[in-house]
Parts: sequence; C-alpha cells; structure tokens
Amino acid sequence: MEPSSPQQSSPQQPSARLKHSVSGGVATVVISNPAKRNAMTAAMWRALPGLLAELAADPGVRALVLTGDGDTFCAGADISTLSEPGDEQQALAVRAEEALAAFPKPTVAAVRGYCVGGGCQLAAACDLRFAEEGARFGVTPAKLGIVYPASSTRRLVSLVGPSAAKYLLFSAELIDDARALRTGLVDEVLPGGELEGRVAEFARVLLSRSLLTQAAAKEFAAGRADRAGHWAAEARRSDDTAEGVAAFLKRRAPRFTYGAEQGAFGG
Repeated sequence: MEPSSPQQSSPQQPSARLKHSVSGGVATVVISNPAKRNAMTAAMWRALPGLLAELAADPGVRALVLTGDGDTFCAGADISTLSEPGDEQQALAVRAEEALAAFPKPTVAAVRGYCVGGGCQLAAACDLRFAEEGARFGVTPAKLGIVYPASSTRRLVSLVGPSAAKYLLFSAELIDDARALRTGLVDEVLPGGELEGRVAEFARVLLSRSLLTQAAAKEFAAGRADRAGHWAAEARRSDDTAEGVAAFLKRRAPRFTYGAEQGAFGG
C-alpha cells in the first residue's frame, strides 16, 4: 500500500469520501480524494465493506464499477489519517479488499492514471480491470519495508502468475498499460476518452447474461468447490436455465430473472 505524498490538509479530509450511484442495474463506486490523488483514508477503508454489503443486498444492482475521481484511480493509502500506520492500515485495507473480492456480482475496475499500492490492491480484487492508455500500475510495499499481506499476495499471483507478481513486489516499479495488459493485470486497454463508454457497453453485456451463471462462476473461480451443492440447488430453484434454452431455441434475447428477488445472495 503506497502512502500518498505529504500535503498540507486537515486530518479529517472532509472532501475524501466514497461516492456511489446506481443506474440501470449498475452500481458505480468512486474513490474521491482529489487533494491526495484519491488516496484512501482510514475512514474510506472502513466505509467500503459496509457500502459493498448495502449494494450487494440491493436486487436492483446487477454489476459494480469501481473507479477514481478525475484522472487518477487511486494513489495508495493516506497514512496521515491513521493513528497506527502499520498493522492498522494493513488490516483496514485487507478487510476492504476481501469485501470487494467477495462481492457476489460482477465487478469491473475502470482505471485512469495511477493505480498504485492500495489502489492496485483494490483493482486486483475486482473481477476485471479496464484501463485507459497512460495508466500506471504498481505494488509498492518494498519501498517502505512493509510485508504485503498473504491474501493479497496470493490474489496477485493468481492474477498475473508468480514471475510477474515477484517482479512487481520485489522491485516496486511502476509498469505501463501495455505491460499490465501483457501480464494479465489488465483485461482491456482503451484509447483516451473511450474508457467510460467501453465500460458502460460491457456492463450492458453483463446485465444481459445470467447472474446465476456469473455468481456461481465467481465463487468456483475463487476456489469455492464446497459451494457446488449450493449452486446446484440454486439452479434447480431458478428459471434461468429453462429461460436460456427457450430463448436460444426461439432465437430471441433471454430474460433472466435470477437475483431479482431480495435474498438471492443470502447463503
């Protein structure tokens, strides 16, 4: 988690917050701390799990986009807001990261500019990452002598492979969008000005597919083979399979309904 560079500001950082909105089935969460390149304050780390739980429980939310305010995704953690910068900062970041990784619906990080330290930690916890040309990525604890969390290290290795993860962790070097795409840290790189439109277009694709399939695949990809019985029962209870087959045979767009009712993700 890279701390932001020191700047004169109030410890409370009243302008630092997580903004969110829901439109057309897509929740958008914006990391906003413009004075410090969208660095995450202690209050923001603490607020993220609760906000995600609220959005996960909303049947009107089918996908989530995480992005930064303006031309930066997130420059790291704002250690000036933490009374104990070491273990406390790491525990807050890990809780937020794990809550994001566990979000039961598809998540996409839309990245502009710097995505460094805690920002890269959050982006890696999303299911997919779309970046604008010029984005820069870094995992930087080696600059500060910090032991990167075991869970975060495993997630990074799973995403980019052992060699690329070691390059990032050992060197703390920033990599450009082309290298991030090549290693698998990023899924798509868009020309300047096209990121927002492409993410919106892709979100519409996600919303047109079965949330039953997406939610089960997300858990299985995370190694939750113990949930196979749960998802088999959910498939039997849902009308999505019958609807999907009927739509295919009739050559029409399917109208999937799984997740539209409250409580679909309760167990």
